[in-house]
Formats: sequence, C-alpha cells, structure tokens
Amino acid sequence: MSEVVFTRGSGWIPRVVREDGVLKLTLGAGADANHEPRTFTFPIGEEHLAVIREDLGRHLLLWSAVLPLCDAAGTRGRLDEDAAVALLDPVLLAAPAEVDAYFRRIPWDKGRLVAHGAGIDLLEQGQVCAAMRTATEASDANRAQEYRAERRRAERGTVLGPLDAAVLRYTGQYVHGATLPRRLPDAVEPALLPEVMRVVATAERACAGLRIGRDPRRGRRGTDKRDWERMAAAVESAVRRAHPELAADAVRTLGFLMCSEAVDRARSTPLEAYEEAADGRGALSFTDDKGAERTWRPGGPRTAAVAFWEFVEDRVASGNEVFTIEDEERGEGVQVHFYADSIARITTVREGRGGADPEYRVEYSLVDGMSGYRRLVSAFVRGGCAALDGLGTWMSDHAEFERARRRRGGR
Repeated sequence: MSEVVFTRGSGWIPRVVREDGVLKLTLGAGADANHEPRTFTFPIGEEHLAVIREDLGRHLLLWSAVLPLCDAAGTRGRLDEDAAVALLDPVLLAAPAEVDAYFRRIPWDKGRLVAHGAGIDLLEQGQVCAAMRTATEASDANRAQEYRAERRRAERGTVLGPLDAAVLRYTGQYVHGATLPRRLPDAVEPALLPEVMRVVATAERACAGLRIGRDPRRGRRGTDKRDWERMAAAVESAVRRAHPELAADAVRTLGFLMCSEAVDRARSTPLEAYEEAADGRGALSFTDDKGAERTWRPGGPRTAAVAFWEFVEDRVASGNEVFTIEDEERGEGVQVHFYADSIARITTVREGRGGADPEYRVEYSLVDGMSGYRRLVSAFVRGGCAALDGLGTWMSDHAEFERARRRRGGR
C-alpha cells in the first residue's frame, strides 16, 4: 500500500510516498526496453522530508543528483539504492558551501536545474545553492534546450553575436540545427528584426533564378542534390560577402532555409515542367531491373519522357537502378544505369532469322547528373538513338568505358 505524503505540482519532480510505513522518494526517469517510463524509489528519513517540504532548491538539487544513477540503471537494471541514500545528507542537510563542494565531485543533471529556472552563470561557477534562488516548480523545457545548444556551440568554439542568434531564431534553428527551417519573425526581438530581414533579403536575391528540380532517381519526393548544393553555395557566398560579421552557423541556416523552401516548391511542381512537350515517336515500352513493364502510346495525357520518369519514381530503389526505354518497331532503345551515372544506347544491326540471335550495337556514355539524364531521355523519345549524337561521348568498347568511368570517379 502506497500513500502520497508530499508532491510538488503536476510535473516530474520526485514525490515522497509512504510504503508499509517507510518513507520513500519516488521518481520517473528513463525508459524500459518497451519504451515505457521507469519508476525508481529509495528510502528517506523524516529529516529529509522536512527539507524537501520547505526548500524547493534542495529538492531539485537532490533530483539532479539522483538522475545519473537512474541513467546508469538503464532499461532494466536496478537503481543503486545505497548510492542514492548516500546523496541525502550531503545534498539536503549540509551547509551551502559544503553542498557546492559536493556537487563538484559528483555527476548531476545540470539541464534539469536550468529547466527549473536555476541561474545559469551561478551553476557554471559551481555555486549551485545560490543558483537555486531563482528556481521555480514550473519547468521550461525550451530554456534547457537552448542551454544545451549553447553548450554544444561552446564545445565547437562557436561564439554567437546578437544578430547571429536572431537569425537562428528566425529560422527556428537556434536550438536544433538539424530541424527543417521555417520563417519565425515573432521569435526575434523587435529591435533586431529589421536587420535580420536585411540579411534574409540578401539570401533571397542570391538564389533568384535558381531552382531545385525533382529527381525521379530518388523516388516521388526526391529532389536534385546537386541543385541543392549549388543553391546553398550561392546563398552562403552572397551572405558572407554582404555580412562578413555573421557566424558560420547563421550563414549556413540561411542556405538551409532557401534550399528547403525550394524543395517544397519542387515537390509540388509537376514533372511536365521539366520536359519538352513534343513527342515524335510511336509506342514505347519501359522496363526496370526487376521485370516490371509499362507501355506508353501517343495521344495519352503524358508525354513519353514524363511517363518514363513517373515509372522511375514508382519503381526505383537501392536494388533497382537500371531502367530501359525500348522502341520495338524501330529496333532501338536506351538503358540508364543510375548507380553508375551512365547510359547505353542500343541499336538493332541485324534481326534474328532462322533461329539466330539478333545483332545489336551497344554504345555507352557517362551522364552528368539528373539534367543530363533528362536531356538524353527527351532526345531519345523524340528522335531515337540518332538524336543522341553530340549529346555525349559514346564508346562501343565496354572496357574503355569502364576506364573512363573510373577516371571520373577518381576526380
């Protein structure tokens, strides 16, 4: 039978309960193997309860000291009860100077105290008791997240000025640099917002006229990585020139913002926007390396090139990166090899007769990115293999082609 003796608020601050006549501190921390919260308890005395009731700061300090023991217990281990009990007197009953000295010798969760309003400068100076004078029962998770982000920057040797911090807050990346950036003007102090908007305007001008295209090689939501890199480089270069005082983190977040917005636009742009409308062919068949097949015929809602790239989007995968377009009537086709950044054009030289196999001429060429694939596929569906002349260096010797591919890969 468990009876709650003392609790603070409705959050995660440890409670005091009585179980079978024994006072215990109970807290939730960590998770088990099923990702369910774990609960830990250990006995305390009446003198410890009296301090916990009267002194929020000491209560929170005890919590921060116990949490590393909970972490050490992992997903299924037992709490080191002796170690937990050994914390009680030094944290709750000792004089402030002794508590400060004790916290210099033990592990403790500083972020938990920051979340509850502890003075950060005092914590950094080792004056934990004085730092708890501003502590509150309510927790501010964002304050703790910002503190951890600032610590990570300090470990990297990064120092942010007020404008740097404002730019990161504007993009929502002050705390988490890997999250998708957004435009959050309300997160910026009003006095700094005009300057932030001038920096953002520099980034916008730098990428005017650039776009990030869809990349069917990466599936239905895929976009061109090289386009991203080109836009990010343009934005970051322009911002550095116009605002040399900005830290690298602030410059980088603006490139990330512009590219992320361009990706959103690309994903809502139909494939037709990337292809020429005209088709000069009869029926074509599309196949992949897994045996799937789709037929395109003139007069449908999609051009041949668009239909092919839709087929690629639907079927492409890490083990399925070879796709073929075949014009059976003309006896020719192309095969794209996304894993090798290459293409082969295949022309029937002699039809098979009397049980003999047909004879083909196969020529290979390296391809420069998604734009290169689009150009070659569009040319083929309009004019066949002959239309590919001049659009690449074609090699009939496969060994020669492989040497060329290795040379390019070594650049």
